[in-house]
Parts: sequence; structure tokens; C-alpha cells
Amino acid sequence: MPFENKSTNNKEKIEKIENLIRHEEWTELKPLFLTLHPADIADIIDNAPSNFRENLFSILNDDIKPDVLAELQDVSGSDVAEALTDSELSDIVSDMAPDDAADVLGELPEERSEHVLDLMKDEESDDVRKLLEYDEDTAGGIMTTDVVAMHENQTVAEAIEAIAYLDTEENFQYANIINDNNKMIGFINIWELLREKDRQKPLTELIHRKFCYATDDMDQEDVAQLAKQYNLNVIPVLNNNGVLVGRITTDDIIDVIEEEASEDILRLAGSDDEELEDISIIKSSSIRLPWLFITLIGGFITSIILRIFHAHLGEMMILAAFVPVVLAMGGNTGIQASTLAVRSIALGVSHEKNIIKLLLREIATGALMGIVCGVIIGTWVLTVIITGGEYPLTIAPGFLAFTVGIALFLAMTFAAVFGAFIPILLNKLNIAPAVSSGPFISILNDISALLIYFGVTILLIKTIT
Repeated sequence: MPFENKSTNNKEKIEKIENLIRHEEWTELKPLFLTLHPADIADIIDNAPSNFRENLFSILNDDIKPDVLAELQDVSGSDVAEALTDSELSDIVSDMAPDDAADVLGELPEERSEHVLDLMKDEESDDVRKLLEYDEDTAGGIMTTDVVAMHENQTVAEAIEAIAYLDTEENFQYANIINDNNKMIGFINIWELLREKDRQKPLTELIHRKFCYATDDMDQEDVAQLAKQYNLNVIPVLNNNGVLVGRITTDDIIDVIEEEASEDILRLAGSDDEELEDISIIKSSSIRLPWLFITLIGGFITSIILRIFHAHLGEMMILAAFVPVVLAMGGNTGIQASTLAVRSIALGVSHEKNIIKLLLREIATGALMGIVCGVIIGTWVLTVIITGGEYPLTIAPGFLAFTVGIALFLAMTFAAVFGAFIPILLNKLNIAPAVSSGPFISILNDISALLIYFGVTILLIKTIT
């Protein structure tokens, strides 16, 4: 039965399927369900209540179950896998690509995962076991062991014949060329191989010896950056001895990009990807509270600063009315700068010249925005003082307006530089730069903005009194 995808406007069919799921009409649901693409079926199962996922998966034909299980998200995939017997799960993962099988089994308890592997054929389980040894966030953890490797001494005819007998369902565009020590020395484009008229020509004469590769311990984010920088749709993976151990394909790279982007966004908000799962409100609160405690502590510090400077302001207490504006402007300026810096780092801006350029740009941007906002708040201060009549007769209203404007200018300029510098510093220390944003940057900018504001205003006022 041919598959349909969402681009053919399946909205009505999807709505009908969801309605059938709600009423648990499994018999009527099956014919409609099986016309969909495995990715669409997985999407429906992901969004279905957890107690329905087992039934939805069970009505699928056996030949489509591996494809659907490979597309399921971690939480729903675990729900489905846990509902299957070890024998059923073994049959399904045996028909999956090694990397997809490793992803499924990696979410299971180690004891059960080993039992499922024992039920598989040795050649299939060996590949999965190798992948499970790698950290899930490394190139080894996202690669597949399905590779096409040819020996450099083979002829074109021998290579084409070998391809015809390959036991792999995955498409490939390149044949990797290895030497007698199984070390990768280059690659050949399959199209070039097929077009070669001299079928007795040895592959060594056709090899592209310059190639990009990932090492099996490379961080997945660096792999995604490598693919982006060199426009690669497949990346060979080598171990530290130069031996070909796998390859990473476009779909895995897209998954990494999505995962890393999601992780950075959640870190900006002081959260993590655990909250995307169906966890309790207690667990969710425990993830967020540490960041809120940082904000709370910062609030205590700002209150202490306000109390200390209160004694120095005396009749100038009108200046305290503009504290919220300074804090808000400084905080937002810092968040803007840190977000830009985090994004620039994620896009690969790591060269020293680029970092200096980024910092200089933020200094100039912060200063320009500070001038504009300083003029605006200075005008507003002048208006408030004149119309309200609440200012010391010994100090000119214009000077007070100038003082507040200068303080806001300096606070915003510092916030821009600080917001950009901290992510860069953390990246140099191999700490995820996204953790510097959100609550962390906000409270530090609040404290610094408050110190700058009161420090500048008191200093300038004292010079004329």
C-alpha cells in the first residue's frame, strides 16, 4: 500500500485518525494508519496518550515496525519498547540500521538491552554493541557501522560487482577506500565509478585522497559544524588509528543540529531537555529552582546595594525612581549581547580575530544604544523634575538629567560588553556558553547596572556640591 505524507494535505485524515484513537476504534483505524509514511505514524504515536502507544504500535504490520520505532522520540520509543517482549524487540531491532537499534536499546536498562542483543544474530548484535560503547553525544554515538569500503587494489569491475552483493538497505554515494591496514586513504564517488569505461582500471587511480572525516570521539556539535562548513551530506568516522569505523549521514546531522539548538534555547531559560519529557511537576520544579535561587540571591544583593546608597542620596532620592529603568535596560542589553555571542559560537566563530571583532562590535553597539537611550531618559528626567517640582534647589535640573543619562549610557555599554564576553570566556574554558545567559547574565547585569548608576550619580553630584 503506497504511503502518503503530510505535504499531500492529510489534515482531515489525521483528524479522523486522532478521533478514532480517542474512541479506541483500533480495527477501523488500521487501514487509515497504514497509508501514512512511517514518520507520520511515529508523529501520531508521539502525540498520543502514553496508555495508547502500545496499541497503536501493535496494529502495525511487522515490516513497518522497525521504520516507525526508529522515528519515535525517546519517551514514546521507550514506552513502546518496554511493552514488547524481548523476542519481539529483538526481531524489530534486527531489521533496523545499527545506529537506530543502538538508540532504542540505549534507552533500556542495561540488563534487558544485553538480553535483547543475545537474541540477535552475532554479526548484527556485534555492530550494535560497538555503537553502545560510545558516548551518545560523540561521533561514535551517532554514526552507523553500515559503510561501503573498497580496497585500493581492486579494479572498477570488482568494485561494481561487490556493490551489487552488499547487504545494506541504506543508500550511499561514496565508496571509502582503505589500504592493507584498513586505514582510510580516500574515497570514490559511485557515479564516477559507474561512468569509468576502463573496468580493469585499479581504484587507486581514481581515489580522491583529500577528504574530511570525524574521529569517533569528536563531539556531535563539532560534527555538525564540520558538515556545515564543508557542505557534507555524509562524513566518514575514523578511530584514533585512522581505521574506518562508520559514517554519519544527513539525517543524523539534522537531528544533532535540532538537539543542540533545543538544548541552547532551554539553557537560555535556565532549564534542560528533561522538561520536554512527561515528568512530574516536582521534577520540573527541581530543574528550574536552582536558576531561580540564583536570581533570588541576586535580588538580595541588589536590595543591599539600594540600602547602602540610600544613605548617600539624601535629598536626591528622586534618582531612585529611575532604578527600574536602568536595571531593565542593562539587563536586556546584556541578554541581547549574550544571545548573539552564544549563537555566533554555535555557528563556529572561534577564531581569535573573529572574537575580537565580535567584542568590538558589541562595545560600539552598546555605546550607540546607550547614547540614544541616555538622551531619551535624560529628557524624561528633566520633564519629571520640572513638572513635579521635586528637586534640590542647589542642583540644576539639567545636570540631574545629564547625570542619569550618562549613568544609563555606561550601564548599557558595560552590559553589552559583559554579556558578550562571558559566553566567549566560558567557551574557552570548554563550558557550554548557553549556561551564561538567562538568569545568570540577567542578575549580574542588574548588580553591575545598579553599581554603575549609583556610583556615577553620586560621583557627579559630589563634584558640584
